[in-house]
Amino acid sequence: MTAAQPHLLVELFVEELPPKALKKLGEAFSSVLAASLKAQGLAAADAAVTAYASPRRLAVQVAGVASRAPDRAVQQKLMPVAVALDAGGQPTPALLKKLAALGTDGSVLPQLKRLPDAGGKGAETLFLDSLVPGATLAEGLQKALDDAIARLPIPKVMTYQLADGWSDVKFVRPAHRLVALHGTQVVPVQALGLQAGRETLGHRFEAATPVLAIDTADSYAQQLREQGAVIASFDERRAEIVRQLAAAAAAQGLQPIDDEALLDEVTALVERPNVLGCQFEREFLDVPQECLILTMKANQKYFPLLDAAGKLTNRFLIVSNIRPADASAVIGGNERVVRPRLADAKFFFDQDRKKTLESRVPGLAKVVYHGKLGSQGDRAERVRAIAHAIVNQLRTATVPYTVEARDEFEVLDSKAQQAARLAKTDLLTDMVGEFPELQGVMGAYYARHEGLRDGVAIAIEDHYKPRFAGDALPRNHTGTVLALADKLETLAGLFGIGQLPTGDKDPFALRRHALGVIRILAEKNLPLALPALLAAAFEAFPAELALADDTVAKLLPFFYDRLAVSLREQGYSAQEVDAVLALQPPRLGDVAKRLAAVRAFADLPEAASLAAANKRVGNILKKVDGAVGTTVDTALLNEPAEATLHQALAALAPLADKAFEAGEYAASLQALAGLKAPVDAFFDAVMVNADDAALRANRLALLGTLHASMNRVADLSRLAA
Repeated sequence: MTAAQPHLLVELFVEELPPKALKKLGEAFSSVLAASLKAQGLAAADAAVTAYASPRRLAVQVAGVASRAPDRAVQQKLMPVAVALDAGGQPTPALLKKLAALGTDGSVLPQLKRLPDAGGKGAETLFLDSLVPGATLAEGLQKALDDAIARLPIPKVMTYQLADGWSDVKFVRPAHRLVALHGTQVVPVQALGLQAGRETLGHRFEAATPVLAIDTADSYAQQLREQGAVIASFDERRAEIVRQLAAAAAAQGLQPIDDEALLDEVTALVERPNVLGCQFEREFLDVPQECLILTMKANQKYFPLLDAAGKLTNRFLIVSNIRPADASAVIGGNERVVRPRLADAKFFFDQDRKKTLESRVPGLAKVVYHGKLGSQGDRAERVRAIAHAIVNQLRTATVPYTVEARDEFEVLDSKAQQAARLAKTDLLTDMVGEFPELQGVMGAYYARHEGLRDGVAIAIEDHYKPRFAGDALPRNHTGTVLALADKLETLAGLFGIGQLPTGDKDPFALRRHALGVIRILAEKNLPLALPALLAAAFEAFPAELALADDTVAKLLPFFYDRLAVSLREQGYSAQEVDAVLALQPPRLGDVAKRLAAVRAFADLPEAASLAAANKRVGNILKKVDGAVGTTVDTALLNEPAEATLHQALAALAPLADKAFEAGEYAASLQALAGLKAPVDAFFDAVMVNADDAALRANRLALLGTLHASMNRVADLSRLAA
């Protein structure tokens, strides 16, 4: 490819594309088409690719595209020489038939090469060297265009009829024009019943001319902007919206709400954005701001404006697709449209507060949770039981969890029970019925309205947390207990009836629930053992539901697999993670300290040798039939090296154990570094599998003791090269 080669432009002009899918559609169309051209040799591997996507078009520009791809040298394997040639060296009928199939004949016999068979049998094989003509741009672009259309991530396909009245086409939306320009020349390709040309359409209402004839592949974006009133680039259009939103908000001393998904969706709805300021009546601010914000964003695609404290104001911004000289009609129309929405929210809020959350509890029995797991009422009772078990585990933990006195635990238990009983009642409210995204949030508002005990309202809202990666954790102790109980109930129940996630399918978001539990346990450093929590969750289900007996056994590895993925994403090496999680540490709050200790240990000069020795010890112990003894008889330590190892272990193991019990994992592993020399000497001088059964058993017991001491923090054998 050379710089002199012209650029290529391809555009599909269609009816309005689904806004939530537009960004991915544009990226896929450009990337697949460009990749195909590069693979065919029509564009350089590093050729610049520019994607365009607007509500009514998908387009791509590829820099420096050749009119024809270079010819390619190809070596074609024919057949073994013994089959291809007769005793006189003349071509056999089989060879002639093969050559004919390749478009040639026996005249190429002098050009054939004899090479050893790559299959390894040593027989000589005939090969034909030929030059395959490179694809023309028309041929290559047709293939690339077909590939790009076939591989679009279309959320829902439409079937529509072409102008001939007979042919049907399946595509995301009806397509009306196809542009394909190589520099100034139209490339004769077709797609979706359309023949390529150079004409497209601009803005529905504000284009300077009804039809735009694109002069060259390079002038596409500029012509659309200047003549068509369209910003073709998705990224440029989005950046312009961000700029206008910031300027309009700053002019009022406010700030627009931060919502990346809303920005993407609005960018996909307009061709030339025009941000305008609107307002609504202040009386609606009595409604919880979450409700107002949600209805403005979800239903109207508006950007609510917040004050410096993050509180909602009665002002909002719209992104219009037109730029009238007098925008008052557009502003007034949008203000009229949003008013009924806000009035509905106020009505729902006022009506919901006429009933207490407690009065809604019986209604949960009529709401199906899962066909095999009963109603939301049944679920609420199970969550209460699990929450109670969690509080009891906290009460009996070796390290107290912030609350030390028994009466404080009783208060925590009482709050958790009340919050668990009421947590799902807002599912029965009008507001949550209209806006399911507000479950928990509205429950907290209604709880505060009723004057419920401090912390219960927060717990009702926070029991869904964390809802997504990076979300905040529950803010108080009651919310923490309830969030754990709710997620554990979900996991135990669905695992118990066999609804496990598979591959990329996880309809009940069980991976997210497991990560939520992991984050709460780890980041809050709770003195709770994961196996005990899972057992408590399993026990909360009545026998008649018949959960699988191996539910906890399946859940444990699922949790540690999720934890392993999370830790590797945080930057820990696979070796470090494997070493720590191989022991399945019950307290997840310890994992970070264990990982830090393993990393520090790996930097010690003795680490590699000890890890290798640990692996060797583990392999020896695995091959032993029966149990390995735990007591070493010093009278049977005949070899100096085994006596020295026993003495070193007796001196260092208590130090390592003391540090381990204190949670000082790095110090525990460092104490074991002193075992390197005696361990090396032991394996150099001592035969473990001695003929004498007593000696053999004693040496195995010594190695078993060594292995147990070395692997309390992590399985050090996983660090061996």
